[in-house]
Amino acid sequence: MNDETKKQINERYERELDKGERFWPDTIFKDVVMSLGIFLLLILLATFVGVPAEPKADPSDTSYIPRPEWYFLFLFKFLALYGQLPVIGKIEWLATVLIPGIAVAVLTLIPFIEKSPHRHYSKRVLPIAIMTIMVVGIVLLTLMSEIPTVSEDGSALLGMLQTISGIFIPLAAYILLFAFKNNTRLMLWTTGLAAASMILVSGTVLTLAPEKEAEETSVATTLPDQIVAGQDLYSIHCTECHGDDGSVAVIEGVEGLEGEKITPINSRDVLYTITDSAMNEVIAYGRPNAGMPPFGKTYGGELTKSEIDYIIIFMRYLWDDRFEAPVIKPLFPPLADGEVPSYDVHIQPIVKRYCISCHRAGKDNNNYLMTTYEEILTTGDQAANNVIAGDEKSYLLQTIQGQSIMNPEKPDEELIGVMPPTKALKPDVVDVFVRWVMNGMPQTAAEAAALFATPAPTPTP
Repeated sequence: MNDETKKQINERYERELDKGERFWPDTIFKDVVMSLGIFLLLILLATFVGVPAEPKADPSDTSYIPRPEWYFLFLFKFLALYGQLPVIGKIEWLATVLIPGIAVAVLTLIPFIEKSPHRHYSKRVLPIAIMTIMVVGIVLLTLMSEIPTVSEDGSALLGMLQTISGIFIPLAAYILLFAFKNNTRLMLWTTGLAAASMILVSGTVLTLAPEKEAEETSVATTLPDQIVAGQDLYSIHCTECHGDDGSVAVIEGVEGLEGEKITPINSRDVLYTITDSAMNEVIAYGRPNAGMPPFGKTYGGELTKSEIDYIIIFMRYLWDDRFEAPVIKPLFPPLADGEVPSYDVHIQPIVKRYCISCHRAGKDNNNYLMTTYEEILTTGDQAANNVIAGDEKSYLLQTIQGQSIMNPEKPDEELIGVMPPTKALKPDVVDVFVRWVMNGMPQTAAEAAALFATPAPTPTP
């Protein structure tokens, strides 16, 4: 910058100052107002939009693929595409260190590299063109970040198109821009064609990419929800040995543990003496010497850290008298006189609470599974007799009412024992099962409502 240019800039600066626009307090005041507006916007977003709840990080979950925050997804995708390049892609430090390092260095040194005194956009076509292509590339790489570079069928078409859009076209555009830096029209054409080509190729990728099914993650955020979630998990994984209320002292009906004496886990001896962290370890690691398998994923089980925490919360608030339980909605809606229960509304939550612990795949249950409506009606060694519409002699109804099913060929041999083997169901639960079977076992609430006998109105004389 020569002395004449500096003089012109200083004169322009003095003229602006004479108009009343000074850094202090004018510019500072504007900055404060804008900062306050952004701060209030963040408060409103946090209050009314928020961040979706996610489960706790589980280091034992080997299926989890770590991903950066959204504002780094473009770099994440760039590194994935760079890794697909032959030979060069094998040199990982070039993509992970050298290229990002050069980009940061260039941004830092721009004031020293770009010494043009002109600030009007018409005089700065080259830097604006470079930034336009860069911003378009960042946006498109971010949009394509969820798309794999190699399809499930082994096709590399999507990966090739992504590489063309994210690397080759921008690189070619940058070279041409510097080649045409003295020709404004050619630079504008290069920028427009490059941006349009990148958008077109990326749009093709987004169109051809298979739709990814969104994984629904259920996270209990309130205390009542956590207690219910813990109770459901306990019912599936623990009821078989400990009973639905943790009061079992002698295990019955569990192969390999029949007659095993255990301490009731709802007792003060357990709840008062074992801390939450110790209880977490017991559930996660199990007690192999006592026949209790590990339930934590870290040790080969099925439960995540959050799920184990829910079980502990359930045990504390419903069994530990030092904790005051909040109001929790009932397991199923109470039935009115003559009302017919349905599987979806009444039977499913009952089965989940009291039956699935034993009646699921991999358990000794006479092959009678109860995880779905169809399984309840069609599975089991005695499928023809387990549930019969309108028949009070159905094996299911007999066993939950304390009657064992004897082997007709060997009268002294028990075919099916009382269910559940640990503790009898409550009368209202048994009543739901009886009404359901006797009314044809409707699946949906609408089907059950159609069977609900509504008394005809008495005619007015």
